[in-house]
Amino acid sequence: MRAKVKYLVIHRHKENYPIVAMCKFFEVSRSGYYDFVKRTDKPDRDVALAKEIAQCQQISRKTSGYRRVHIWLNRKGIHRNPKTILRVMGKYGLLSEVRRRKAYAQLGQQSHKYENLLNRNFRADQANQKWVTDISYIHTGQGVLYLSVIRDLFDNSIVSHKTASKQTNHLVLSTIRAARAKCSGRRGVTAPQRPRVPVHLSRIP
Repeated sequence: MRAKVKYLVIHRHKENYPIVAMCKFFEVSRSGYYDFVKRTDKPDRDVALAKEIAQCQQISRKTSGYRRVHIWLNRKGIHRNPKTILRVMGKYGLLSEVRRRKAYAQLGQQSHKYENLLNRNFRADQANQKWVTDISYIHTGQGVLYLSVIRDLFDNSIVSHKTASKQTNHLVLSTIRAARAKCSGRRGVTAPQRPRVPVHLSRIP
């Protein structure tokens, strides 16, 4: 945890707990905390510039990079260093949003349709009879983590799971391979006896 975050927690609970005790608990110095408080009480000198940048981004629907914002500000008579503009945009969450075109596939031409073997029948009488799979999205401090899971409908146990930073076909296929390898590794099961299990590739019920 960064020192700034610790200082914020201490400042928020200063009325409930002694500052000395909280500084000792978070292993920060009191002088550092009081310096943080002094800086916090000072008015932010970037507020006025951030408002102008926010107006520019509102007009352009947040598509302007810092270079275009720099030109826009110059036309209004506001002259700032481009690096300063970039810093303020990052500080106040005013960076441009990159919009990429999505490649759409026409169903029946570029996508392959498989037979619906389960047909909404999600009951299984024995293990490794029916599997279902889905991908979940986990938001982390470093971005989105994709979790691919295969579940056995017999007892709802997790057969295999894989994670990746990108959602690709490789993530799904690697999860299926891991499930097949785990199933084939059971005691007394040889390769020719490997069961053929239908996998339902949609949202897990």
